[in-house]
Amino acid sequence: MQARRLRTAVSLVAVAALAVGAAGCAESDRGDDSSGEAKTGGTFIFAGAGDPKNFDPIFNDDGESFRPVRQMYDTLVQHKPGTADLVGGLAESWEHDPEGKVWTFKLRQGVKFHDGTPFNAAAVCFNFDRWYNMKGAAAQSQMIYYQDVFGGFAKNEAEGAGEALYNKCEAKDDGTAVVTLNRYKGAFPGAFALTALSIASPEALKKGDADTVKQNGDSFEYSSFATTTPVGTGPFTFGGWDKAKNEITLNRNPDYWGEKAKVDKVIIKVIKDENTRKQELRAGTVQGIDFPAPADRKALAGEGFQVLDRPAFNILYLGINQKNPKLKDLRVRQAIAYALNRQQLVQTKGPGGTKVADEFMPDTVLGYAPDVQKYEYNPDKAKQLLKEAGAEGLTLNFYYPPDVSRPYMPNPQEIFTVLANDLQAVGIKVNGTPRPWNGGFKDDVQQFGKQDLHILGWTGDYNDPGNFVGTFFGRGKVEFGDQAMTEMFDAIAKADGTVDEAGKKAAWEQVNRDIAAKWLPAVPVWHAPPAIVVTKDVQGMVASPLTDERFNTVSVSSK
Repeated sequence: MQARRLRTAVSLVAVAALAVGAAGCAESDRGDDSSGEAKTGGTFIFAGAGDPKNFDPIFNDDGESFRPVRQMYDTLVQHKPGTADLVGGLAESWEHDPEGKVWTFKLRQGVKFHDGTPFNAAAVCFNFDRWYNMKGAAAQSQMIYYQDVFGGFAKNEAEGAGEALYNKCEAKDDGTAVVTLNRYKGAFPGAFALTALSIASPEALKKGDADTVKQNGDSFEYSSFATTTPVGTGPFTFGGWDKAKNEITLNRNPDYWGEKAKVDKVIIKVIKDENTRKQELRAGTVQGIDFPAPADRKALAGEGFQVLDRPAFNILYLGINQKNPKLKDLRVRQAIAYALNRQQLVQTKGPGGTKVADEFMPDTVLGYAPDVQKYEYNPDKAKQLLKEAGAEGLTLNFYYPPDVSRPYMPNPQEIFTVLANDLQAVGIKVNGTPRPWNGGFKDDVQQFGKQDLHILGWTGDYNDPGNFVGTFFGRGKVEFGDQAMTEMFDAIAKADGTVDEAGKKAAWEQVNRDIAAKWLPAVPVWHAPPAIVVTKDVQGMVASPLTDERFNTVSVSSK
């Protein structure tokens, strides 16, 4: 779709993206059940696994929030359904200068936001300028994706914000927006497809006081735009969030610029318990669920449900918070790695096709190094390292979210139990600390750093090492307490800014070797292929390796 491409690792990344895309197409049954005739209209009810944080894309970074957001908003660049391949979104095409710093977008004409205001280059620049000029430590702290991609703000107020990558955005005319960066970054153009960087209505943002974020103790309050009046350009409009019924309603947008939704309404029904989601699927009160327990997949398929597998484009990791002085010692972090019987965890708790992870990204991504240091299960080695570090009898607070299922983490309670038992077997006392996913676990771990250990993970947003390794370890984060690891940050920045194709690949491979052997800010656990399940009367569901399912393609067949 690009008019010109850098002669860089982009071409290798594109090859890897095609591989992921091909796997997505091959392994995903797209719901072409011929038992009923597809029809338009009606309601599609999908069971979400957790509460969204809010509906302002820029303040979100988790899948349960992005699920409704993706239905209401569009990004400049999108992914071809079922793949990681980039295609046009709100921008029909894009090009960049030879240095990869000036990006020119040719925009779709005639597109309107849900409030009737026009989408144009001025609206694009309003959004980019809004993000860059965001004020207040509370608001900036919630812009995790923005900081991972763009580094910092016009004035940094949040902890960990870095040097700003964004320079300016110019509306050359209604149909041409030019975004200028201060330096090359390998994340682009893939990062322009991030759901967090969806384009919202400037008028609605202003009317809804969207930039107001307040922190009250350990919780955050968001604007009316983020909670009750979100406005994008997507195939569905916001119909309300009934918290008493745990239901988010989305209505068909008849004026959508792309493929118009086939159903009149989507209801995302939040059901946090995996067994309850399964029961409601069987009862027919919901028509789709996400992240079924590994043991249930075969049974559901045998009952006639469509179990659509996604390729494992993700990572589950055990996070280690170096805010605890004992955990600053590399030997202690290595002891934790040796203590974990990850192969047994894969065999007993992972979905079919799950693999032990040695790095923080799948092997289809540019820069994967097959020769990194491996941490095979070795409890004796773990005990030896703990003794050498003077850390025998260590007590650690282990945080986990019991109330959700994630693509990389189908049952957090069970995973926590197995890992905690492994740690206790080498003499580490574990204090298990369950916290609710939103409004608890994520804030405690990522904003306040209360934990010593935690389980968390990531599904790739686009096929680039920076989206995995750079997102986790490219800057100091409260989550890992790694603010002093400047050598790691510099190495990642150098790899991410390397334009030469061979040099970029080599630089990322060395980063992965050093993360494993020298830094080890966390322990990679596994790559797990998540599934999505729909009833046999649902057609058009396209499973995405990025968990980027759009419901405008879905219809419900007549009985």
